[in-house]
Amino acid sequence: MPVLDRRHRLPGRPANGTRVPAAAVLATLALVVNGCLSPAKSTTDPPVRYSVQADRFTLLSDVSLQKDHWLIEDLEQLQRHIVARLHLPEPSRHVTVHVFAGRREYESFLASTYPQLPSRRAYFVGTPRRLAVYTFWGDRIQEDLRHEFTHGILHASLKHVPLWLDEGLAEYFEVVGPKPGGINTEYADRLAAAAANGWRPNLDRLETLQQVADMQRVDYEQAWAWVHFLLHGDPRGAGLLRSYLAELARRPRAGSLGDRIRKVMPDADTRLLTYLRKLPTLGFEPSRRNLR
Repeated sequence: MPVLDRRHRLPGRPANGTRVPAAAVLATLALVVNGCLSPAKSTTDPPVRYSVQADRFTLLSDVSLQKDHWLIEDLEQLQRHIVARLHLPEPSRHVTVHVFAGRREYESFLASTYPQLPSRRAYFVGTPRRLAVYTFWGDRIQEDLRHEFTHGILHASLKHVPLWLDEGLAEYFEVVGPKPGGINTEYADRLAAAAANGWRPNLDRLETLQQVADMQRVDYEQAWAWVHFLLHGDPRGAGLLRSYLAELARRPRAGSLGDRIRKVMPDADTRLLTYLRKLPTLGFEPSRRNLR
């Protein structure tokens, strides 16, 4: 079944960088429900002018990039961080990263090859035969590539990844920094405001989501929060997450991660809110927030 991620593009950030509400998620996402996203006969070729071969991925670009370019080194380091942080098996599949010289060439390729898709800054498309990331050279290329490349590594290492966890991990590793775990202050800020207005975590709902079209903006934010909490907010969390992913490396179904969390932490929702209260945000000092 093809895997298509559009977190930045639909309920996230469109090509101009502004946010759109979850209601703007397009009906075309329904085409991935039954795994029926198939490329059309393309009249535009993906980038092939320059090729850089890394250990776990190939970067094909219309922009001249050397092996020691910071962007390639960042992806190589990110791959190592993902595998090490999550204790994943070494990826068994290769990821191909396509970088177009500009938006015009990129959008022309998308319109020709995947006419069902709206124009967005970057995509990850996975099929049983290949895992591919598509984007163009722009001022947010690092952020976009880190997010989509994370999807690629997860699907190269695991038999299956639940949608909410797939997105939560991509949001987590997207944040640029020398080590994983940086705070997405925009998300922390939004969740702080939402919690102050009565929002509460709903992991049960997250686990029912099967299609990107079902995910609202707050779902992406909550998915990021759960991943961050598990890896940094409770000493038992990282082990829970890693053991769950280890099962997904062996078989495509591993049951509910939420059930495992609640078995060890019956008050996980309260713990998550307490953890969020301590995070720095754009608008509030941690000590001045009340998320209860």
